[in-house]
Amino acid sequence: MISKGKALEILEKGLKYSDADQIELLLLEEDFYLTRFAENIIHQNMGRADHTVMARAVLGKKLGVAVTNKIDEDGIKKVVKDAIEIAKNQKDDPDFVLLPKSGPAPEVKGFYNNTHNFSPDDRAKGVKIAVDKSQKNDLISAGAFQTETDVTAVVNSLGTRQYFQETKANFSLTVSKDEQSGWAQGFSREVKDINTDKLSQIAVEKALSSRNPVELPPGEYTVILEEAAVASFLLFLAFLGFGGKTFSEGRSFMKIGEKITGDNITIIEDPYDPVMKSMPFDYEGVTKKKVVLIENGIGKGVVYNSYYANKNKTESTGHALQPNNTFGPYPKNMLISPGNSTLDEMIASTDKGILITHFWYINYMNPMKAQVTGTTRDGTFLIENGKIKSAVKNMRIGQSILEAFSNVELMTKERKLCPQYGVLMYVPAMKINKFNFIGG
Repeated sequence: MISKGKALEILEKGLKYSDADQIELLLLEEDFYLTRFAENIIHQNMGRADHTVMARAVLGKKLGVAVTNKIDEDGIKKVVKDAIEIAKNQKDDPDFVLLPKSGPAPEVKGFYNNTHNFSPDDRAKGVKIAVDKSQKNDLISAGAFQTETDVTAVVNSLGTRQYFQETKANFSLTVSKDEQSGWAQGFSREVKDINTDKLSQIAVEKALSSRNPVELPPGEYTVILEEAAVASFLLFLAFLGFGGKTFSEGRSFMKIGEKITGDNITIIEDPYDPVMKSMPFDYEGVTKKKVVLIENGIGKGVVYNSYYANKNKTESTGHALQPNNTFGPYPKNMLISPGNSTLDEMIASTDKGILITHFWYINYMNPMKAQVTGTTRDGTFLIENGKIKSAVKNMRIGQSILEAFSNVELMTKERKLCPQYGVLMYVPAMKINKFNFIGG
């Protein structure tokens, strides 16, 4: 992996080639390795290593962005000149003020040698555990074991200089046969923390328990959402309302200072929480801030990059995405405060309800109400008289996330780290009343 000194040296050269009013250079390095398996057989084993440099040039109020994967001197020089040429052909953006200037970010340990050096043989051993457990129970396994090492470096002509190195490991599998299926996932920056044996056993047990599912009619039910299902809801809240762009454009459900969920819901964006170990600055090099999004049900704040912070006369919270994105800022390290229950206690307290492992293909129906649809998947169970009675055929939801989070009766003390679409979430399982299903 490219060292801090080398990364900053490369980008510093780019500054010298610029005659723009301002210039920003972002370097991304990725070492990505993946072992996929299906039908109880490894069918793909691959690795990818690449560099990306993005240059953002400013001419007055015109901005241009160019991208290259060449990090030699000629490549850096060209991407800077290309960004300047693109800026010349843009229209003025009256809301742009200037690039941000940020001092050094706090030190965060996000890199682990064990993950960086994890070999194909190591991944295969983890997969073998899943395959063996599946075959022993006459089931079929499919999934992936991936590890990744990333470097991010940012410099700009205002003096910003940042560098971060991180690792990620993710193991997920689905175990199935006919209508039976079970799923589990584990994530950590330290690959040795991923227990493939335990995860495989969870998926197998869910699949075995999914025999002979019953069909339930649409309607309102009490549900218990396991952590991955809660994380999917939280992710959509981030996309739909926790970012400065949707908020400033009036497309967000967020109402600062008003009640929008139940009193027991507190959501915080905190990259410095010990479970996150995330990059402490954004892709503009701005140091990230801890942001309380919802506190005891009250809307408290959203996250900003420099552009939308300037537009809303506030400060960036350090949540810029890469300069060629159009989505705007959103939180990437969210936590929901825990409750004081356990999953077993929540099941035992339920006269009639549905236990949901996770959701599949969630999409929004009404963004302003945070209303979404999707289906349950890989482990949906009927609870009666405090016990799991049978499996349930997958059902389609039509539910406002805000309403769901207003009807949370219980949450677990323990939380789980769930990665989804580049966002890390540390969340409890939840028991929710009056949850709406619209079909099968």
